[in-house]
Amino acid sequence: MHRNQDATKREVRATKFGGAWRFQAKTAGDLEWTYYKRPLLEDLLALKEILVRKYQRRRASAEDVASVEKLIADEVEVGAPHPNLCSAKDADAT
Repeated sequence: MHRNQDATKREVRATKFGGAWRFQAKTAGDLEWTYYKRPLLEDLLALKEILVRKYQRRRASAEDVASVEKLIADEVEVGAPHPNLCSAKDADAT
């Protein structure tokens, strides 16, 4: 959990299932989670940092770290604005 630009708390979840990462976030006061089709770069970088620390303690795999590094590289390559948030209903349909 961290604070965004307007000092509100923002919590991010990342889960991996079937080899694919799924990201969701919500700010303080929100009741519903926002699901991301394409996660924010800052969230990817934070996840990589966490996974590297876990990998050093043998609690995460090298494949997990590599998959997040690939997501980061893809995001940097695209470099476009991030308009692809989906609602919880859209995420459940995928």
